[in-house]
Amino acid sequence: MNIYYADLHVHIGRTLDHRPVKITAADSLTLAGALEECASRKGIQVLGIVDMASPPVIWEAEILLDGGDLALLPGGGYRYHDLVTLIPAVEVETGEGLGTASGAGSGVAPASAGGTAHWLVYFRELGQVKEFSRFLGHYVTNMTLSTQRCRLSARDIYRQARELGGIFVPAHAFTPHKSVFGNCVPRLEAIFGPEDAAAIPAIELGLSADSDLADCLPELWNKTFLSNSDAHSLPKIAREYNAFSLGGSNFEELLMAIRRERGRGVAANYGLDPKLGKYHRTRCLKCDGVVTGEPPQFTCQNCGSGEVVRGVLDRIAEIRVQDRPVHPPHRPPYVCQIPLAFLPGVGKRTIDRLLAEFGTEMAVLHQANREQLVEVVGPKTADLIIRAREGRLGISCGGGGTYGRIMPD
Repeated sequence: MNIYYADLHVHIGRTLDHRPVKITAADSLTLAGALEECASRKGIQVLGIVDMASPPVIWEAEILLDGGDLALLPGGGYRYHDLVTLIPAVEVETGEGLGTASGAGSGVAPASAGGTAHWLVYFRELGQVKEFSRFLGHYVTNMTLSTQRCRLSARDIYRQARELGGIFVPAHAFTPHKSVFGNCVPRLEAIFGPEDAAAIPAIELGLSADSDLADCLPELWNKTFLSNSDAHSLPKIAREYNAFSLGGSNFEELLMAIRRERGRGVAANYGLDPKLGKYHRTRCLKCDGVVTGEPPQFTCQNCGSGEVVRGVLDRIAEIRVQDRPVHPPHRPPYVCQIPLAFLPGVGKRTIDRLLAEFGTEMAVLHQANREQLVEVVGPKTADLIIRAREGRLGISCGGGGTYGRIMPD
């Protein structure tokens, strides 16, 4: 087995012919651009692009195939220049129980009985993606754009994905606006029923959550946890990522890892310290204050307003069964990691010098020692990188869409 770094949730901003896909994503975030960023700068070896159901994105992937930049692997997935494996994926948005409570889908407290959630489906090859795209086209108004509302239930999507051989995963499962736990229901069974809920192999933790928080919910103890970036720009790729133990870099190996079969699995989850996440604590929509009290808190402590964006920590405290996490034997470590771009005083020029010396961000974050770093960026920045690696930086909590801040001194 070898370790492969994987970010399995990256969007496309524009296609080769400049058509928009993810409206909120950067124009530079193209399919080829994302693959090259992973190969030459990030050191990500397995990349999940989640807008592959968009017909223009399928067309662009086929151009890369015809030109020899991509090649279908025997185990599924596509190899880019023998450096990165592309896993084609689709993100779908559904409304679960909408209309049963006022304000549903807004992410604003108090928690409603219904809301909007995003779901990920990973596929072996483009033929399956095309079939899934045709299926969704009957229920989605504009298939060109990313993650448009689907007029089906999540359970319908799950069953169609399973029929096509896809891997179905709840996306950023705890965030307040578009997630199953953060904005819809306290238990998967409420949407999928006991049998289908148990069969879902994994969840994506998302910003502002980690394994300690998620393992306060016993129904998740049999799930594999994924930590992905949901990147909307090239620099945000690998903000969160996974270290997989695999026998090779392809879809079949990834499937076995997510199911924890034949010695494959997630060796570690890497992500922001949850406190840095932009939805970690509840934030007031009136005075912009972030709560600081014992969770759950859904009322502003400064002005008393109940118009707030619910924090992930507060929502999990509301729905958890265990006060403390219980980690199953298969759960790997969750490593709180701060990407280079998040470090104060570390700008593009500094990052470029580091990458020129060490090759990729993965090499800087995991392999370079202090002495090597000092030679490139000096002792102050080297010590900052080492302290970030070791979790020795102070953090003020994020909330309501604003990232937390690093307080190095």
